[in-house]
Amino acid sequence: MRHIDISKVAKLPTIYGTFNIQAFKEADKEHLVVYTDELSDNPIVRVHSECLTGDALGSKKCDCGEQLAFAQKLISKKGGMVIYLRQEGRNIGLLGKVNAYALQDKGYDTVEANHQLGFKADERTYEIVEYILNYFGIKKIELLTNNPTKIESLKNIEITKRIPIKIKPNSYNRDYLEVKKSQMGHLL
Repeated sequence: MRHIDISKVAKLPTIYGTFNIQAFKEADKEHLVVYTDELSDNPIVRVHSECLTGDALGSKKCDCGEQLAFAQKLISKKGGMVIYLRQEGRNIGLLGKVNAYALQDKGYDTVEANHQLGFKADERTYEIVEYILNYFGIKKIELLTNNPTKIESLKNIEITKRIPIKIKPNSYNRDYLEVKKSQMGHLL
């Protein structure tokens, strides 16, 4: 792992409650950890990859914004953290993501669109997650995810429980969710 710069801790009042925030910068990516004051020795953790269109703009083409909101609500009540990774569009960047959206508008599914642009179905990596959890002294977690790759990537962290995130499909993301399940193995 390369050198990581770590910010001070600040308070972040949100619509879900008040959290602590801390940034972790590796090379050109700045990740954010949003967490409650009380962290158990087995906290609920959501590893969430950035999705500007879903998280900030309310896109109905994916379930990302709804997953993030679900995580923040649950963690504000039960304690834990969201590790927000700057890996826009499954780590193909905003330009690549918008180009993939354009291909999806022409009938390609999310995996086919990425392949047409020369990317793998999912370009994300999760090494920084173990670094962050180790920084906080966390050795075991309840992982809030539907993505088996996230489970497999945490080799040195004990996952005591997987907490699924169930989001009701809509007419815009129904096919997208089906592709995540059938082609990418998501546990939906």
